[in-house]
Amino acid sequence: MDNTILKGLWKYLMPVPPFLWKRKIDQMARKAEFRVKFMTDDHHRVRNFVVKTLPESGKPLSLDKIANDLDLAPKHVSNIIEELEKNKFFLFRNKQGDVEWAYPVTTEKTPHKAYFPGNENIYAA
Repeated sequence: MDNTILKGLWKYLMPVPPFLWKRKIDQMARKAEFRVKFMTDDHHRVRNFVVKTLPESGKPLSLDKIANDLDLAPKHVSNIIEELEKNKFFLFRNKQGDVEWAYPVTTEKTPHKAYFPGNENIYAA
């Protein structure tokens, strides 16, 4: 692989100079780093747990289940979920208050499916 990026321009493919795409990657990394600064270790634990557990369960996760499985206070988990939702980046709850979506997976039916090594499958967001 020669690390070439091609940009489509009408019917032509033009190589993008490495200094341009490397600069763009650096800009995007700084932006992503800034967006997750609010997250504590518990934020990451909750989000990672939900992403891992949604495909295993195949159904939305209650705040009580998340709190019990992570040994965290339910109110603390509720606050974390609210902050993650507020930042419109990581997860969302259904009308019942259960977490049904944690990028990149969801229990909500979508046109996209994700398959995992343990034979779990779930919809992709």
